[in-house]
Amino acid sequence: MQTTLVFGASGQLGQCLAHVAQAQNMRGLVFPPEAQANILDINSLRALFEHHHPAYVINCAAYTAVDKAEDEVDLARRVNRDGVENLARLCGEFNATLIQISTDFVFAGTGNQPLVETDEAAPLSVYGLTKLEGEQVIPGLASRYFILRTSWLYSEFAGNFVKTMLKLGRERDELRIIWDQVGTPCYAIDLAGCILHIIDSQSQAYGIYHYSNEGVTSWYDFATAIFELSNVLVKTVPIRTAEYPTKATRPAYSVMDKSKVKRELGVTIPHWRASLRTCLERLG
Repeated sequence: MQTTLVFGASGQLGQCLAHVAQAQNMRGLVFPPEAQANILDINSLRALFEHHHPAYVINCAAYTAVDKAEDEVDLARRVNRDGVENLARLCGEFNATLIQISTDFVFAGTGNQPLVETDEAAPLSVYGLTKLEGEQVIPGLASRYFILRTSWLYSEFAGNFVKTMLKLGRERDELRIIWDQVGTPCYAIDLAGCILHIIDSQSQAYGIYHYSNEGVTSWYDFATAIFELSNVLVKTVPIRTAEYPTKATRPAYSVMDKSKVKRELGVTIPHWRASLRTCLERLG
């Protein structure tokens, strides 16, 4: 039985991978504790690789504090670039396939057409830049890799926009939500299913892919749908990005084209509202 090592196991996507693997009775996934799975510690990583000889490595570990990264550039770079470099180097040595999770923040988001994998990357933030740098170190070190760019990740696990909105919607009478940032939410359970499909199918269609749910929405419309589907009564007020300044600049338009992942990997992608409904039902 082939082994898959999962890094960042305690995070949102790591928990979703464990959940989906259990539901599908998919064996062979190993979720090492963080004390043994620090992607910045090459010696600990090598020990894990020597012990497990993984066929696949899934890297969910990342520095994701978008605004904080503007002040913690070195730390963000160590995690998002150097940690990926360590994993890619070992995957090359041990002939393992690396599945790296990346982000829509590698794009500037200044256009109005769905982004394809070959569009120019021009990140506006330290987070986006360091994630792009992580993507760029992989091809020179590992020949077998999948880079999955995703966006607006949420689930019933860990902290995320959906759970924050539900909490605030029950605590407040009014919420001001940005309406001029447009993208597509991604239910992390769906993304986990895509990742496990890659492993189960033993696909060799290596490269960069975009994966989120289908459709287009703004943060305001996303929040409105959350309240509508969960019967939470709260007034929502649409505001412009300029009315809610943040240290890091976000892409205004980060809708990603999923044609390649559907064509090359044969995955079926649900619409974002359908997946949101599923998540809210599971949250109860």
